[in-house]
Amino acid sequence: MTTYITVAIPYVNAAPHLGYAYELIEADLAVRARRALGDDVRLLGGTDDDSLKNVLAAEAAGETTTAFVDRHADRFEALAAPLGVGFDDFIRTSRDPRHRPAVERLWRACAEDLYRRDYTGSYCVGCEQFYDDLVDDRCPEHDAELDVVTETNWFFRLSSYTDRLIELIETDALQITPDPFRAEILAFVRRGLDDISVSRSVERARGWGIGVPDDPTQVIYVWFDALTNYISALDFGTEGDRYDRWWRASDDRIHVVGKGITRFHAVYWPAFLLSAGEPVPTQIHVHPYLSVDGSKISKSSGVGVSPTDLVDRFGTDALRWWIASDVSPTTDTDFTVERLVGGANETLANGFGNAVNRVVALRRGRSIEPPTATGTLRRRIATSLADFDRRTATDLIVAAIDAVNRRLDATEPWKLLRDPATAAYADEVLDRCGTSLIDIADAIELITPDVAARARDALTTDRDRPTPVFARLDAPR
Repeated sequence: MTTYITVAIPYVNAAPHLGYAYELIEADLAVRARRALGDDVRLLGGTDDDSLKNVLAAEAAGETTTAFVDRHADRFEALAAPLGVGFDDFIRTSRDPRHRPAVERLWRACAEDLYRRDYTGSYCVGCEQFYDDLVDDRCPEHDAELDVVTETNWFFRLSSYTDRLIELIETDALQITPDPFRAEILAFVRRGLDDISVSRSVERARGWGIGVPDDPTQVIYVWFDALTNYISALDFGTEGDRYDRWWRASDDRIHVVGKGITRFHAVYWPAFLLSAGEPVPTQIHVHPYLSVDGSKISKSSGVGVSPTDLVDRFGTDALRWWIASDVSPTTDTDFTVERLVGGANETLANGFGNAVNRVVALRRGRSIEPPTATGTLRRRIATSLADFDRRTATDLIVAAIDAVNRRLDATEPWKLLRDPATAAYADEVLDRCGTSLIDIADAIELITPDVAARARDALTTDRDRPTPVFARLDAPR
């Protein structure tokens, strides 16, 4: 199986927040799982540089747009390492030489569905989107007043693709997960699609972005530009070998995105590709938002939590475990430090770490022989994570940890070791428990790799005072 997984490319108008880290980790879990199952997987990240939001933020900061975008894009790219995420590629749309030719090629490929017309509409800079059906003329995403814009734009005949999109979604040729987001998009498309603007005037774009081919008065609108990153990174502009391998011939083409941009990925992007005669994604996996005190985490609103600060304070594995085990797949989740610390202490420290320490101490410096074959638990965990089923995966891990601790409590090997007549049986119990813990380490590695490495080292090395698998975190004050 060949799998191409991408995350959405964020605007770089402010520092990255926990919501972006959530998306990176969710994608990384699926990447690690699919590789564990033997798939050939490629993970792409990037930054959406050609947005008007970035231009306005640069003006407010008193910087050139180029300098501002470069400085902030560096921070987004650098976030992967502390999160334990390994991109195979990372594309910046304003300066990567692969991007412009790909956007221009896609534009020309869609030429029969492009036309110019005058337009007046209510526009949200934060969403980079026109809204035509709002009652109070406020953006539902940002709760901000909309700008009324009148100009001549290039439009795309999205309305021509209503029936084809319905067919793709209903047959799951274009799978949208989880189901509530599929139902939402299907209802939206069934209501009928209107044509959409895909360019902006050079004046309103401040000259920033990729010009419309053969029309010097217009700049290609950010979504037509930005969405193309998924194939421009595969050398679509020059029709390189990577495009054939990772897009045309790939078994799975998966976009991991937040719910606020589902429409762009599940409706607009497939329509552009259909118009161009190219394959559409096989799956749009949507995640809800994170919030703080009930308010959505957002760069625009200023509501945010620094993921690097969390990693510095609590470690990568604590954050990865919280996202895997506690964040809802369908409804917004409110972040608190208490939830992060409590979950990590309960499972990684008190559950798994305590079990490993008990077995190592009772084995009196004698290592556990690791299994010769990968356990079934790792495959079950990988299968769940590959399908973005984090809850099943973490529930299986917790159940396996609890089973080891119950076995230790029931057999009490520390008592059996005191009597030479039962010492051999105690060692058998500890061997079985140790082997189970190695299996758990192999499985939990897909979520918390550092914890897994320390557990395996403690169990398979001849020493009786190992480094703690996971040091209990201090409760927040």
